[in-house]
Amino acid sequence: MSNLLFQHTQTAHCESGVISNLLGHYGLQISEPMAFGIGAGIFFGHLPFVKVNGVPGTTYRIWPGAIFQRVCKRLGVKMESEKFSTPQKGMQALDKIINEGIPVGLLSSVYYLPYFPPSYRFHFNAHNLVVYGRQDDGHYLVSDPVMDTVTTIDPESLAQARFAKGFPAPKGKMYYPLQVPEVTSLEQPIKAGIEQACHYMLKIPVPLFGVKGIRFLAKKVSGYAENPGDRKANLYLGNIIRMQEEIGTGGAGFRFLYAAFLQEAATLLKKDELSKLAGELTKIGDLWRNFAFMAGRVCKSRAADHTSYKELSEMLLQCAAAEEVFFRKLAQVKL
Repeated sequence: MSNLLFQHTQTAHCESGVISNLLGHYGLQISEPMAFGIGAGIFFGHLPFVKVNGVPGTTYRIWPGAIFQRVCKRLGVKMESEKFSTPQKGMQALDKIINEGIPVGLLSSVYYLPYFPPSYRFHFNAHNLVVYGRQDDGHYLVSDPVMDTVTTIDPESLAQARFAKGFPAPKGKMYYPLQVPEVTSLEQPIKAGIEQACHYMLKIPVPLFGVKGIRFLAKKVSGYAENPGDRKANLYLGNIIRMQEEIGTGGAGFRFLYAAFLQEAATLLKKDELSKLAGELTKIGDLWRNFAFMAGRVCKSRAADHTSYKELSEMLLQCAAAEEVFFRKLAQVKL
């Protein structure tokens, strides 16, 4: 297809947004919430042994790449995916594909993307975007789903972003569809996505993930009360907020996105229960937003005392309880 035909749509989250935009380019219209839901994107994990910028990682969605893999498998999309040993090989491969008029999804580091505001450019190596052409001056045409319009990037910055160091190293990863079905039923993929999301939130035995993971984090935060205002505690708490509110759509945003998926699924499957559950999940998203607001105050030392950390822990326990009730109800819906 011609590069000029690529339609950019701004979305809330990069991975589900790239899926929606790329597949839509080939005629398979699927909304971002639908991609997120079919890919069972909603999740929670707190990983004290996986350091992100030197502090424990917290995630409110499934690990990067999983949504894309699941959506492609469930919708019958055949995808080519490659990584490269050197920037030169990676850029040559990119040029070859876009010269054929094929839009390409890329994994990148936010830090090296000059079109992002400076305050948003930090070392996060799992950002997805689409390159769909190249200008005469060598700059690449970029459809970054979290931006309101298309933009461009110079070759040097793009190469840096694609081959950034750190965890996880993107290694120049690029991907593009080889075969996209013209028509596909969404009913079975929706059911599979819901079942998988419920399993991951409720039944993983490791206490770091799902509802158990939220309770695990609550215990950790409660421990910060032993040294209120401690720099390490503030650093850890600050990263929890950043992972929730700045990376992708964050904890609350992912809950709102999944609620939108349930609304679509309710219409497609003719299941009013899903619509009611969407309303419940929106309220849970509000709980997460309230937690982030309070945690931000604590980080700024406006309420950095024993009580405030314990209140944050209680708020997390409230989120965990609400999500457990929600996912148990969702798992019981006959699809």
